[in-house]
Amino acid sequence: MNFSRLWLLNLLWLVPVAAFMFLYLYRQKRRAMERFADAELMTRLAGERARGMAVLRPLLVLGAISLLAVALAGPRWGSHYEEVSRRGVDIMLALDVSSSMRVQDVDPDRFERARREIADLMKVMEGDRAGLVIFSGAAFVQCPLTLDYGAVRMFLNSLYPGMMRARGTDIGAAVDACVDSFDFNASTDKVIVLFTDGEDNEGRGERAAMAAAARGVKIFVFGVGTPEGGPIPVADGSGGFVKDSRGNVVISKLEEQGLVKIASSSGGVYARSDSGDMDLDRIYFDGIRQRTEAKELKSGKIKVMEERFYIFVLAAVCLLFLEGCLRERKRTRRP
Repeated sequence: MNFSRLWLLNLLWLVPVAAFMFLYLYRQKRRAMERFADAELMTRLAGERARGMAVLRPLLVLGAISLLAVALAGPRWGSHYEEVSRRGVDIMLALDVSSSMRVQDVDPDRFERARREIADLMKVMEGDRAGLVIFSGAAFVQCPLTLDYGAVRMFLNSLYPGMMRARGTDIGAAVDACVDSFDFNASTDKVIVLFTDGEDNEGRGERAAMAAAARGVKIFVFGVGTPEGGPIPVADGSGGFVKDSRGNVVISKLEEQGLVKIASSSGGVYARSDSGDMDLDRIYFDGIRQRTEAKELKSGKIKVMEERFYIFVLAAVCLLFLEGCLRERKRTRRP
């Protein structure tokens, strides 16, 4: 047996709390009755106390509370197979891991902002296959196209800026790596989503975008950073900044003009990464969803666990019904 919402088992802590409350109320009730009349008169008025009922009835309620807490946690055992199909598009996510992504002109820095945008994007994807490419001076497929978003997140969480030996930023290489990851024999629409500050040192981004567009690939771009830019922190964490050959601090700026051209030349959309959700809406809902057609990506059988919460709910109801039928005092026969 397993639980779909295991954390709700913490509600079982209500059982000892309820037990304490029952004990407290029982003592308060007993003291009130003793003040009202002596034991013999109370027996004549209310009937003889049934042995064990003062304990049994609270135990039934505590048992019902326990069963309901377990039911809320979603107990499951047993399984069956269901035929499923998923519809969507193929989306390759290309993340810039160059050193300039360490710049802190956005909160907390460019790289972490881009990583959060990818995580948010995967939360709203509906049936799309996703893959991950990382790039700086070269590009590398980190995760091929998959419906397993958990696998993409696992790779995403292991990344950091400056992790590749190839220095600089080659957006063209990123686009080419994404294009090579698509299966062009499949009829699904194909999309690339770039997350970068736009410093295209090789200057091949727009040409690669046009070549991708010729093969039916649309490119959507998240610009990460600000046009004003900021200094690039050194990787050793000493608090210093990267300097050029003359000893001047290098200022990295968001190059939006080139990124807009890359998006527009392929029929995509450009958006600057902001702290709100408007950029995500513009790229995915107003962009990808409006400009592509969802196709069937995969069909087959999946294993579905059987939900058994109703057994515990039914048992709890039975306990509460039984508790309601029991009387704490026996009825006395009047002469």
